[in-house]
Amino acid sequence: MSEELIIKHCSPTLAGIKTANLFNCSYKSKVKLCEQIKRYNKMFHKKGLRVLPLKISENNALIYVYRPSKLKEDLNDSRAESILNNMGYMSDNPSRCLVNLIDRLSESSDFPHEIGLFLGYPPEDVSGFIENKASGFKLCGCWKVYGDVNKAKVMFSKYKKCTDEYLRRLNVGVNIERLAVAV
Repeated sequence: MSEELIIKHCSPTLAGIKTANLFNCSYKSKVKLCEQIKRYNKMFHKKGLRVLPLKISENNALIYVYRPSKLKEDLNDSRAESILNNMGYMSDNPSRCLVNLIDRLSESSDFPHEIGLFLGYPPEDVSGFIENKASGFKLCGCWKVYGDVNKAKVMFSKYKKCTDEYLRRLNVGVNIERLAVAV
């Protein structure tokens, strides 16, 4: 799992402007993948970031990079709590919610659409996606928007600018540890 891969997919989280990002990562050795995750967690700990494999399949892992403090804040939103409670999550404990999410990913071939709440997507967009079965959205960008289009456009632009800037900095030699900010 290269620094470039993490920066390409997780810059807004590294910059502290997004709760979390998710990406697929291929690997040849599960042992080496776990060593890399451990190394990134050690590096990111003081920045308030965590790296967690949500699902490990043969030669492929679904990697979640997140800010636990921001996740707790997001999941404490009454609309997010309602969505998660309706789906059987114990929303008063973000760590337990992550365990529930990991269980759902491993137990079903269907992707759990409530994952948007774990990525910092607006609850109204997550519930709109679930209720409308991914159709009838107002805008499609980093996620499908059912609520505030203008706010989403601003966020999409901010995420893209952040990613472009982080990739530019990486290409001139700034390492990922320096790019990750403490929030």
